[in-house]
Amino acid sequence: MDAVTPPTPRGRTSTKRAAIADALAGFDDFRSAQDVHEAMRRNDQRVGLATVYRTLQAMSDAGELDAMRSESGEVTYRLCSETHHHHLVCRVCGKAVEVRGPAVERWAEAVAAEHGFREVSHLVEVFGVCGDH
Repeated sequence: MDAVTPPTPRGRTSTKRAAIADALAGFDDFRSAQDVHEAMRRNDQRVGLATVYRTLQAMSDAGELDAMRSESGEVTYRLCSETHHHHLVCRVCGKAVEVRGPAVERWAEAVAAEHGFREVSHLVEVFGVCGDH
């Protein structure tokens, strides 16, 4: 099964889920549920906005895409690689770049161990202004 048609939690492919993944694949930055819904509407795909919200959240919960809260508080989504990574995000245009951060991984493990934590996870998003602005 390819990455554009992710399985549902029950192991079957949902047509709406695949269509939402296809819409997200058309963007290289984080996008809101409204952005995804509008892209689907422009492509004559009929799906309700509430369905888009629920499906994006389910896909995020399943680890099929990344979710990030924007500076305005809105949750935005992006299809990403399957390996652990972080993002550089442009505050002006929203461009997002995946980056690996071995130093961040070592730091998170060390800080966790120092305080007696184990089974640590983390999210790191670095915001700035990209070279295009």
